[in-house]
Amino acid sequence: MLIAAACCPCPPLLVPEVAAGAAPELDALRAACTDAIGLLAAARPDRLVVLGPAEQEGRGPHPQGAPGSFRGFGVDLTVRLGPGDAGPEGERTLPPSLAVAAWLLERTGWSGTPVEGLGVGEPLPTARCLEVGGELAAGAGRVALLVMGDGTACRTPKAPGYFDERAEAFDRDAARALGTADLAALTTLDEELAFDLQANGRACWQVLAGAAEGADLEGRLLYEDAPYGVGYYVAAWS
Repeated sequence: MLIAAACCPCPPLLVPEVAAGAAPELDALRAACTDAIGLLAAARPDRLVVLGPAEQEGRGPHPQGAPGSFRGFGVDLTVRLGPGDAGPEGERTLPPSLAVAAWLLERTGWSGTPVEGLGVGEPLPTARCLEVGGELAAGAGRVALLVMGDGTACRTPKAPGYFDERAEAFDRDAARALGTADLAALTTLDEELAFDLQANGRACWQVLAGAAEGADLEGRLLYEDAPYGVGYYVAAWS
């Protein structure tokens, strides 16, 4: 049963060592992520599942203690997904989204509750996203989700995906849906449009929608902005 969820963006720039001199620009975003994860901890789940967008090699399950690295972003910094060491069978490197989640969990001192990760491929069809979410919620015990993912990357001409006039409306709709725990609105986010606008959180948000079916959770939007032309939002469901 899903009892709580937190949604956070996953740019490596969240990690101050990666952002370097630009780190203060995202202080408010880091603070909102910390608050959202604090609300997850307050729900006292039996297990935490971390979802994040992933390329082919990072898809699928990642056990507690799985390693992640920011060396690909020029920083000699390693993290692990929750406390402990996954051992030889769990040494597959976390995708960047889950590495950022691991950093956030370390930063907030997450401990005690078992953690597992799931790299979600993009584009994963909506129907399959909902199925995966339902399977997660049907697992044993009280489940919480930490859902990583960004909005569009097309808000300004300097954005990674350049400017697309459709991006602002997509971000507005997605942020409202996350902030109000509107499952129907999340389910109807357009797969092709999200792909065109490089909104890599779409599939993970729809997994969340599938997991939250029947849970009667309420949402709260803690942050919404588009620094660097990319839509970032933080929400908490409980």
